Amino acid sequence: MIVSYNDDMNQKTEVPVGPGRPREFDTDAALNKAITRFSEYGYHGTSISDLNACLGLTSGSIYKAWGDKRGLFLAALDRYMTQRSEAIAACLASERSGKKKIETLLTQYALLSSEGTGRTGCLVIESAVELSLADNEISDLIAAQQARQEEQLLRLIEEGQMDGSIRTKVNAANMAKLLLTLQQGMRILGKTGSETSTMVGMVAELMRLL
Repeated sequence: MIVSYNDDMNQKTEVPVGPGRPREFDTDAALNKAITRFSEYGYHGTSISDLNACLGLTSGSIYKAWGDKRGLFLAALDRYMTQRSEAIAACLASERSGKKKIETLLTQYALLSSEGTGRTGCLVIESAVELSLADNEISDLIAAQQARQEEQLLRLIEEGQMDGSIRTKVNAANMAKLLLTLQQGMRILGKTGSETSTMVGMVAELMRLL
């Protein structure tokens, strides 16, 4: 029998490893490892045996905690999207103008998309490319995430136009789509090991359009 509980600071799950001997593991730590594995190799490129080795858990523990590989993947994707949203909110909190917020946001993506970190990749982009056509639930999750990202960019552009940091003649809706394309494109380019200077240079060129 699984004994589980959620806590904002520490989420743990107990699964039996032998008669009368439950084993406790940190599900958040396990999900973080799953995020990295799925981001690097994709859903189909990751087997249960790969997850056993990566998470340090038996197949039985994985099945009891998440149902199956897909259940684990969905939990990892949800955690990844939450983590990214929180990280973006934190990096924007100290910036004052709409333009500076956009530059800070894009620069963060540039750093995430370059060198070793870039090779790990983005779980959202990996999922969109690999699974959107084959899995309607995942397709809907990715579409909703992209819509939220585009809406955030649109708000930042409009904020910049209101505070005078972005030219009013910029078409906010079209520019939001362009910025979203740059964000996602950088994550794809990063899988091949793009240099940080290249990524940051792309951001600088785009910022001149604002």
